[in-house]
Amino acid sequence: MADQAMSRSAAAGDRGTPGQPARSTSDKTGAVRDPFVLDVRSLGRRPGTMSEVHRTVVAPDRIGVDMIGIPADSEVDLDLRLESVSEGVLVTGTVSGETEGQCSRCLEPIDGTVTVFLTELFAYPDSATEQTTDAEDVHRVVDDHLDLEQPIIDAVALELPMSPLCSEDCEGLCPECGVRLAVAEPGHAHEIIDPRWAALRDKFGATPEDGAGASDKGGD
Repeated sequence: MADQAMSRSAAAGDRGTPGQPARSTSDKTGAVRDPFVLDVRSLGRRPGTMSEVHRTVVAPDRIGVDMIGIPADSEVDLDLRLESVSEGVLVTGTVSGETEGQCSRCLEPIDGTVTVFLTELFAYPDSATEQTTDAEDVHRVVDDHLDLEQPIIDAVALELPMSPLCSEDCEGLCPECGVRLAVAEPGHAHEIIDPRWAALRDKFGATPEDGAGASDKGGD
């Protein structure tokens, strides 16, 4: 019963102020608390103990890939379960947020929503996993806290397209003038002059077609 009460208390604390997304704050020592850092002291390293996190935080930095991502200072929803296991804390659940970016073909602004599913083990200090796994291959519980920022960054980057599109049939831009082909006049095209005729055109205003027409008339 005591474990359940502690877990419920921790979950309630993770929700933050109702109606207000959690932002980076400072504790009593003045250290900045990242919104993606979670306190797991209530789990007490007792396997089977669980708590839930349901809260909205504000992303301190942009999360995504070059062409699309979750903007900085936008809201990110966390819906997670934290479970103490023998080797650490297992985090499962979803993270979602609104995205903004550009179409990779026509460069028009696009927006949407991204949702990623997390399954991450954070190893306890001095656990067999912590001692036998390279630092870059496992996340760790540090001072009874776990930092979800890098797992979220990695998951969002894998979920988002490297070349996002405003629509599957986007025609892109005209390679000559850069106008969006979706709004260009029907039959939009440019006359391409062979560089070998450019000097003749500049001097006499003649084109290859003009020369061919003159030859035909001469033959008649």
